[in-house]
Amino acid sequence: MTAPEIAPAVAADAAAAERRLHPMSWLFVLLQQLKQFIAPLIALLLFGQGDRNELWPLIGVGVLVVTSLWQYFTYRYGVVGDSLVVRSGLLERSLRVIPFARIHNVALQQSLLHRVFGVAEVRLESAGGTKPEAQMRVLKLDDALALEALVRQRGQANPVTADSVSEPVPPLLALTTGEVVRHGLVSNRGLIVVGAGVAALSQTSPRALPNLFEAAGERVLGWVSDGGADALASASPAQYAVGAALLIATALIALRLLSIVLSLLQYHGFRLDEHGRRITVERGLLARWRTSASRRRLQAWTLHEGVTHRLLRRRSLDVDTAVGEDAQQQRALREIAPIATPDACDALIEHFLPAAHWRALQWQGLPPHAWRLWWPDALLTLVAAAVATWHFGPWGVLALVWLPISWVMARARAARAAYVVSNALVAVHEGRWSRHWRFAPIDKLQALELTRSPLDRRCGTATLWFDTAGAGAFSPSLRIRFLPEADARALHAQLAAALARRSLRA
Repeated sequence: MTAPEIAPAVAADAAAAERRLHPMSWLFVLLQQLKQFIAPLIALLLFGQGDRNELWPLIGVGVLVVTSLWQYFTYRYGVVGDSLVVRSGLLERSLRVIPFARIHNVALQQSLLHRVFGVAEVRLESAGGTKPEAQMRVLKLDDALALEALVRQRGQANPVTADSVSEPVPPLLALTTGEVVRHGLVSNRGLIVVGAGVAALSQTSPRALPNLFEAAGERVLGWVSDGGADALASASPAQYAVGAALLIATALIALRLLSIVLSLLQYHGFRLDEHGRRITVERGLLARWRTSASRRRLQAWTLHEGVTHRLLRRRSLDVDTAVGEDAQQQRALREIAPIATPDACDALIEHFLPAAHWRALQWQGLPPHAWRLWWPDALLTLVAAAVATWHFGPWGVLALVWLPISWVMARARAARAAYVVSNALVAVHEGRWSRHWRFAPIDKLQALELTRSPLDRRCGTATLWFDTAGAGAFSPSLRIRFLPEADARALHAQLAAALARRSLRA
């Protein structure tokens, strides 16, 4: 709501209750702007020599400093009734009134510098749009927590009383350091970081990576054969094999250690709390993130179990949240349980979805369809075998060994595929080595689609797709595949009628 649309009384009340940002907020605004303009400033510094051009970088920094101070002196916020009022600008003024009921996510972020100064960045997000309703850089930590509590209490239909707030509530989930270390063992964050580094290194210095591998090979083979710099030339096949095994083992151990370090930095002190109808996640070792969202914004859920998860007897639980995001924003609340025991994950699901009766669901298997899951692998194997035979000769036929292996894996995946459609929930279970359960309450479904591919038409089957809000790019699809056409159409008609009778709860 802009300034001309706001009643004078509201503006007067806002002026009386307004507050400023933290006195050091200009510094954090300046640092954020320097991140955005660092490339042009460096270009001016390197290529703008002579004829007074060396002053342009200093002038650019000076302009950013003035802009940051200007924002501090012209930015105000205050609470009027059940709304937050934000005023900014002097020459071009803006006055926004944001009802607490419109705010669906409150995110508090603290970098290491924030923690040194005892401040936090606050972002208030709604379900629509790609930008936050309000972004405050920065508030004193106590003021930020007080604002979050105010939004939590006034943004729900039945505000929490003072007596209930004073009583400590145990967390729904709290991760110990041991659990965070387990998360590092099951995650691939180290591999992702190393892959990004290798890609960047190969672009900047094409010979750096081969030289690095050659140096590592010489050191390892020299240690195995007690040789010197000519270890690569004089090594035997057995020494090559031992050296390669040592390199692979060292790389795997290093990647896991890096993943553990990254998990400790991101998930140390992870705590999942519930306050009334809102849930809050707090995490981080050096930098701290605190994200709060309304329970009614939770959409589709994903329960994941990989091979390493099963070895450690753990799972992870994620949820899609209906909150607008843009590329510059921290991801909205998503990880309900980065890692937890299967019983703890089931308990969280039943806590948030009591009507679903998660542990008592009767899963229904799909008709035999192993060959339909197998044919893409079979086609790729045949193509790979043909290419290998053309390039390496008869030895390329060995690639066909993958055909029976992929067939066994397809049968196992088909045997484990199942689905549930109840009065409260739609759920799908897929995967063999890496398993996932994807499910959503019926009230959260926003679209229902029945599709038939050429293969479906040939086999008399169909696929049902379910769409919810807030689905991430890497979230598994919520779909039921390979249903007999008659069953799929009957289920589509049943769910369409159920959705038509219910009001959409975003």
